[in-house]
Amino acid sequence: MSNVDAQELAKFSELAHRWWDPESEFRPLHQINPLRLAWIDGLADLRGKQALDVGCGGGLLAEAMATRAARVTGIDLAARPLGVARLHALDAGVTNVEYREIATEALALEQPAAYDVVTCMEMLEHVPDPAAVVRACATLARPGGWVFFSTLNRNPKAFLLAIVGAEYLLRLLPRGTHEYARFIRPSELARWAREAGLDLQASRGLQYNPLTRRYGLAADTSVNYLVACRKPA
Repeated sequence: MSNVDAQELAKFSELAHRWWDPESEFRPLHQINPLRLAWIDGLADLRGKQALDVGCGGGLLAEAMATRAARVTGIDLAARPLGVARLHALDAGVTNVEYREIATEALALEQPAAYDVVTCMEMLEHVPDPAAVVRACATLARPGGWVFFSTLNRNPKAFLLAIVGAEYLLRLLPRGTHEYARFIRPSELARWAREAGLDLQASRGLQYNPLTRRYGLAADTSVNYLVACRKPA
């Protein structure tokens, strides 16, 4: 599959051994994981569902969904983070999660309409053709199934907070984690979702308070945001 950026894979592979360290470069993911898990579970009710986490990395969300009694598959094209995810699940005794090194588009050809819940979080802004990933996620969802995305808005405020602030001033993320040109406006993501046959259900913003050093969900989607879609039954 051509919808992959080798530099992006290498960037996250180099940090794979630190994925589950809550004080590492992945600290923001550890902090937002309970928020996004609760939002997903509140809408889709993960218990007993067949769930897929696209771009799962080291398995933070995939394993968390498994603890909510979902049967989870995590996919990624970076082998080292997948290895870390497998080892952590084994160490934690989480048996209802599996990981595969496969492209989203390839899995969509292999297993169309196979999942009740599909999540693609903090991944769209790292691939050359995010619309193709949205289409593949829609294909993977069963009729009536839920599809969740999260990404970064493209505007001056997002540039200042997500790149200048988070990467250079507060150093919440390594420099070069994000590329502003790849940020995605909510209107663009909504259009891709509709073109893929998905109905938009809800959206939330994700905000960071530098004083309390805590994240929270909010109505403001001007920087980080999450979108919930549903495939018509």
